[in-house]
Amino acid sequence: MAKGLDVGTMNILSAQQDGSDTVFVQQRNSFVEIEYSDMAEQMLSRSEVLHIRKDDKVYVVGDDALNFANIFNKNTRRPMKHGILSSQEKSAIPMMKLIIEQVVGEPSYPDEKLYFSVPADPIDSELSTLYHQKTIESFLDNMGYDAEPINEGMAVIYSELADNNFTGLGISFGAGMTNVCLAYYAVPVMKFSVARGGDWVDEQAAQATGTPVDKVTSVKESDFELDFTTDVGGVEGALSIYYENLLDYVIQNVVKEVDEEDIEEGLDVPVVVTGGTSSPNGFEALFRDHLEDANIPFSISGVHHASEPLYSVARGGLVAARSDEDVDEPEEEAEAAAADE
Repeated sequence: MAKGLDVGTMNILSAQQDGSDTVFVQQRNSFVEIEYSDMAEQMLSRSEVLHIRKDDKVYVVGDDALNFANIFNKNTRRPMKHGILSSQEKSAIPMMKLIIEQVVGEPSYPDEKLYFSVPADPIDSELSTLYHQKTIESFLDNMGYDAEPINEGMAVIYSELADNNFTGLGISFGAGMTNVCLAYYAVPVMKFSVARGGDWVDEQAAQATGTPVDKVTSVKESDFELDFTTDVGGVEGALSIYYENLLDYVIQNVVKEVDEEDIEEGLDVPVVVTGGTSSPNGFEALFRDHLEDANIPFSISGVHHASEPLYSVARGGLVAARSDEDVDEPEEEAEAAAADE
């Protein structure tokens, strides 16, 4: 056994193998605060709603948080911002710990391999991912896992480009960041992130239309399509405008980083786009159109949208963990044989 874990700003997901199937467990990475009462806590416990009581407050965590926020006319709070633990949210660490415990469960055996995603340091911000990485690693190690970080963009390569010898450009459009990795035979040639993603799109659309951010997020996650034909002046129209701006921004930074890294011009690679922010219908076509207009100094053999964009990073972590586990097993068998001699 082994597990992969996508530690995302909007969702946290685990992946593990069950026979020939990959099983995913998911929780929304958010919480909402409500007033404590004995009756309220009894009802939450009876209904198996994930929650924590602290003093005279109850915190509803995970998937149920958005429902409670809408009922009580509150905004959800998020343990993470811009792809890493939020320094502005004092409850970030206990909430993250609870959600991660729910998503990964107990290890099947001591030191079970688990690869968890971490973003690259963003090139357009002074944010550092080190504290975030070490904190998540500590959570998982204390639970009994042998936890290893994996770059989010590289996880996309592992998940989606096995048939191309793990060679290509993987782009993960997350909520807090967008991560980019160019790999050649599973070796990263270039990796970076930008501090814009789905949250930035939602915030800009909310500001432009005077709509609460949670409402904008709900619209985006329902039946929103990038077709640019409806809702001029409304939430969906604003979302379309800022989605297009996000794609331009990411592609401009890909071109810039390729130039700075002096990538070989003879490359001919596929591009795969994934992540929850890439889910709306029309995203792949819009991305392909904008990429064709960009001056990238190597050849693109095709653009592919992951069939399950929300699950790509967790699946990539699982691939890495299983590969690492397979390497360790022969070493352990050799050590055991030597001990018997």
